[in-house]
Amino acid sequence: MVAQRAEQGAGPQRLGACALVADGVSFAYRNRTVLEGVNLELYPGEWLALLGPNGVGKSTLLRLMAGLVRPAVGEVRLGDERLERISSWRRGQQIAFLPQNGSYPEDLTVEEVVELGRTPHLGLLGRASQADREAVEWAMQQTQVSAFRHRLLPTLSGGERQRVMLARALAARPKLLLLDEPTNHLDLHHQAEFLALLAGLRAQGLGILTVLHDPNLARLADRVAFLAEGRLLALGQPGEVLTEELLQGVYGRQVRVRLLEGQPVVLLGG
Repeated sequence: MVAQRAEQGAGPQRLGACALVADGVSFAYRNRTVLEGVNLELYPGEWLALLGPNGVGKSTLLRLMAGLVRPAVGEVRLGDERLERISSWRRGQQIAFLPQNGSYPEDLTVEEVVELGRTPHLGLLGRASQADREAVEWAMQQTQVSAFRHRLLPTLSGGERQRVMLARALAARPKLLLLDEPTNHLDLHHQAEFLALLAGLRAQGLGILTVLHDPNLARLADRVAFLAEGRLLALGQPGEVLTEELLQGVYGRQVRVRLLEGQPVVLLGG
């Protein structure tokens, strides 16, 4: 039943949209298979949450869809083009990737970090144009980091630093945004702020794929994909995927799912 749900859980059809598609991708580290036959699509204007236990290949799938590694089997496409045939510069203009632990020299200011996001658009001489400056300003405004643009990274809180990293990704003005556990290490207040920010970006037409651990955060997304043991178990709207049957099968019978205002809420209990 769960496998059938994965096959039938097709996302919303958006004709003419430039989708990022993982088509039957498999991947292995040395002799250990990490992903096997995964199909997943991300469209502009939607928020897709990727869930699953630790070590099941979520971050690897994100890196495949960002073009940072190549699948052993299958392919990743951006629109009609195979991702591996698109130059890193052009790919960086369309897809922004935010890893779990992005690091930058500690002597950079907030504004200097955000400016690095324009690298895929700079010419051979690396000179910033008016369009580059406007994109940096837009990204800082979207993430509300303009007020501390001249501060150094070590002086920022965890929530502030995460917003700066997002601003750097947004400065490229991408169509698609891939985030690996963006709420990790954030308290509830900063999680809520960050997710509200993502909702606003989605409303502007940005396609967002987030790796998450907490299913109660994933229920805010348009669609949820659930990965376990390298395979896609389910794909669909949050209420279709976040079921007791699926979650108990993966995490154990202590998991409970209740509805709150029509949305699933995941609890732990006896």
